[in-house]
Amino acid sequence: MIDHIQYFISIWPELFKGLVVSLELSVGALLLGLVIGLPMALMRTYGKGIVKAFAVGYIELIRGTPMIVQLFLIYYGLPDLGILLDRVPAAIIALGINSSAYQAEYFRGAILSIDEGQGLAAQALGMTKQQAILNIILPQALRLVIPPWSNEVIYMVKYTSVAFLIAVPELMARGKMIISQTFKPLETLFWVGVIYIIVLSIIAKVVDIIEKKLAIPGFQMSGED
Repeated sequence: MIDHIQYFISIWPELFKGLVVSLELSVGALLLGLVIGLPMALMRTYGKGIVKAFAVGYIELIRGTPMIVQLFLIYYGLPDLGILLDRVPAAIIALGINSSAYQAEYFRGAILSIDEGQGLAAQALGMTKQQAILNIILPQALRLVIPPWSNEVIYMVKYTSVAFLIAVPELMARGKMIISQTFKPLETLFWVGVIYIIVLSIIAKVVDIIEKKLAIPGFQMSGED
């Protein structure tokens, strides 16, 4: 046991560097997913015609294709169009685009959980439909979406491991580098797994605290149409 702990202490500096990169990828991807996903949710929920069709097509296309394919298309495919991206930005964009489709559905489910009568009542009081959405519907939806959205946060930290396929030095990539140097795959992957478990447990606890503070008593998402 002491040998295992000593081994962990010796590789921790490298694993920590990888963990920092994994968290940076996660934050960047989640923010990009939010920036794209929320408008897509609004377009799919309230849009008409080509606007709604575009949102539906985008969400279903992204959700229906593997993340690895999206990552390779962005990193290896865009250069053919004259768009060159470094590894980290390419990974963030790929992860963010993938996340945006799932976030869009989380937001859409939260929006649909709000009683439609609230929007109608707001319009009856003189608000436009856009004002009712921004001032009445969205504030409630953003609080209701926290429980399902927290799953995306946890998934994203794990999904960053695919970035090692384009040589991004995140946690898993650092682990593989250590394995190639020490020839200790079992011990190395064990400690990589322990780090993931600890970090994800902390994130889940923080999100749970935020969820409880922002929860609307007696009101939760009822599902999607």
